[in-house]
Amino acid sequence: MELPILNGIPGVEEQEETDVLVEENDENKIILFNDEVNTFDYVIQCLIEVCEHDMNQAEQCTMLVHYKGKCDVKRGSIEDLKPKCEELLRRGLSAEIH
Repeated sequence: MELPILNGIPGVEEQEETDVLVEENDENKIILFNDEVNTFDYVIQCLIEVCEHDMNQAEQCTMLVHYKGKCDVKRGSIEDLKPKCEELLRRGLSAEIH
């Protein structure tokens, strides 16, 4: 079997050019860490007020933080997450952006 030749290189075939849709990286997230200081109710209240969680979401995240040690509580652009993370820190929670 004879290989096609393109631009003098054996075995290279011409390929069709295609457009590729590039998605914006929106995978930044606030990680909330467990601590031995804040109560469940306080963490739930903070998640509702700062991260705009509903009650169920805030409770589930709080339980995950307690039992797993951490949980990502908000995803989005760095511009959106930075003030939210700073507010969680100001309220005495342990959080960082990844």
